Amino acid sequence: MTENDNSAVQPESALQILGEKVKVENEKIQLLKSEIGKVIVGQEHMVDRLLIALLCNGHLLLEGVPGLAKTLAIKTLSDALEVSYNRIQFTPDLLPADITGTQLYDQKSGGFTVRKGPVFANFILADEINRAPAKVQSALLEAMQERQITIGDESFQLDEPFLVLATMNPIDQEGTYPLPEAQVDRFMMKVVLGYPTKEEEKQILRINVRPEGMPSIGKVLSKTDILRFRELVKEVYLDEKIEQYIIDIVFATRTPDKFGLGFLEPLISFGCSPRASINLALTAKAHAFLNNRAFVIPEDVRAVAPEVIRHRMGLSYEAEAENMTATDILSKIIGRIQVP
Repeated sequence: MTENDNSAVQPESALQILGEKVKVENEKIQLLKSEIGKVIVGQEHMVDRLLIALLCNGHLLLEGVPGLAKTLAIKTLSDALEVSYNRIQFTPDLLPADITGTQLYDQKSGGFTVRKGPVFANFILADEINRAPAKVQSALLEAMQERQITIGDESFQLDEPFLVLATMNPIDQEGTYPLPEAQVDRFMMKVVLGYPTKEEEKQILRINVRPEGMPSIGKVLSKTDILRFRELVKEVYLDEKIEQYIIDIVFATRTPDKFGLGFLEPLISFGCSPRASINLALTAKAHAFLNNRAFVIPEDVRAVAPEVIRHRMGLSYEAEAENMTATDILSKIIGRIQVP
């Protein structure tokens, strides 16, 4: 067993040293959250999930009714970081080349030159991604998975960090297209947003109507900081018992009868892919990091499980008829799986 094997038993002194590193770096994360909080009131859950996606090098899908600050939160996060940012407004008439770029004929040289599209940035806001047809949505697949774009016969590597942060409006049905399963699985997490509280909405109102306008956001973290945080998150200790807990949760979505959950079988059309296990482990590490811990506990896994699993589990017509959501089914699974 190598010394980098995270499933190995970590010496107590090594965990203490790692814990000190986590606390030091977390102070900078808190500074970032404070900067975002100048503009985004409430929605702490959404902000934490944005940070988890950033720390895990994973893409994020935000679903919620209009006006819940989805676009604003992503824009504010990019403003607080020294990164490039592009917003792509998805519409039914959008073409794949409008995202990735295209080749243009140069009359002077008699050859083709490449004009790169808006996907060549560190942060991509794919606004209302479900308004574009499947061909356009799939244009993002290579970028999201391979971190590269092919234009003609030439491939271009995308700069790190590279994140696709997509928003989706669940209300409108006309002029929208369901995301292909292959693309949905590329998103590390799907976050469903709710309305703010009365007190939060009062603060939102005050920020937006004050004479001096919206507060300005300063750059608090660099690309180097982000990449360093990512390496530290990878070092967060994941015990073998927690690994087994993650595997049990994912396998219960595939074969619920083996976990005493046979009544769920008619409700699940297909279970989660191995990406669910991988992303559940990574996001649990990031959740522990954000909570000043150098090791993962079961609460970390349970906290991120809904966002990691809800879009990877297929529901049957029977589940829809009974108004059962993926989150409802997951809560029954987590309630049954033995906690280490």
